[in-house]
Amino acid sequence: MTNKSIRFRPAEPTDAAAIRDIVRAAYARWVPVIGREPLPMRADYDKAVREHPFDLAVEDGRIVGMIETMLADDHLWIENVCVVPEVQGRGVGRLLLERAEQQALEAGRPELRLLTNGAFEANVSLYRKLGYTIDREESFMNGTTVYMSKRPVGRPPRGA
Repeated sequence: MTNKSIRFRPAEPTDAAAIRDIVRAAYARWVPVIGREPLPMRADYDKAVREHPFDLAVEDGRIVGMIETMLADDHLWIENVCVVPEVQGRGVGRLLLERAEQQALEAGRPELRLLTNGAFEANVSLYRKLGYTIDREESFMNGTTVYMSKRPVGRPPRGA
């Protein structure tokens, strides 16, 4: 399902507060599940926006989702992807992940990687549905970190 009212743009330093608000809203549902704030809720987004690329999903002038990525030598790392609760389930997260996949292809990176908390079963399920595989699991802060990866599908643009 494609949401045609969603537009994308890169984040600017002035977007840091909005990104922080989106992250806090999106991750709030997991606080009772793991008994603490997930680490993305504690991140310094003023610093992150200066240091990493963010793509923002915008609907009717409002930021409704974001993805933070980092280009590594052999993969594209997805540091964070989230969507405001009232827009979840409409395919915005999938569209953001597709953008990351296209970025990996354009950059000539053969793989996307991410991690999530094993208690976030809906996230693990979504990533698996989108073709990510579980590479390993590690104990972390009384829980489990799930490391996942995906090989991009498609072709890079000509000249890449």
